[in-house]
Amino acid sequence: MRTSGAHGREDERGQASVELLGALPAALLIVAVCLQLMLAGQATWLAANAARVGARAGAVGEDPVSAARGSLPSYLRRDLRVTRDDGSGRVRVRVRVPFVLAGMRSPFRVGADAAMTPQLGYRR
Repeated sequence: MRTSGAHGREDERGQASVELLGALPAALLIVAVCLQLMLAGQATWLAANAARVGARAGAVGEDPVSAARGSLPSYLRRDLRVTRDDGSGRVRVRVRVPFVLAGMRSPFRVGADAAMTPQLGYRR
């Protein structure tokens, strides 16, 4: 009995290519999930920064809503919600998490809030 190929493995030719094609969708899914988690983390961090900027602006007599809006990139301003409590000086910012796939709208929102008391003796 004679076998063709190196060590009789002619029938396994191309097996690595087939396995790669089989694993490729799973690898792409893992990459997409990791990117989505990174986008959610960035949106949370930027919302916290916008809340701090808004609270700081409210403490010095400026408009906290426009300050918070101005501190965010344009892709997060679309579904932005900024609320403020005049009694405590607390500013709450909520943004929609961007979705990895362009053209799709994410159902998730993240937010943060910050408070700052007005400075005593501050004059404008």
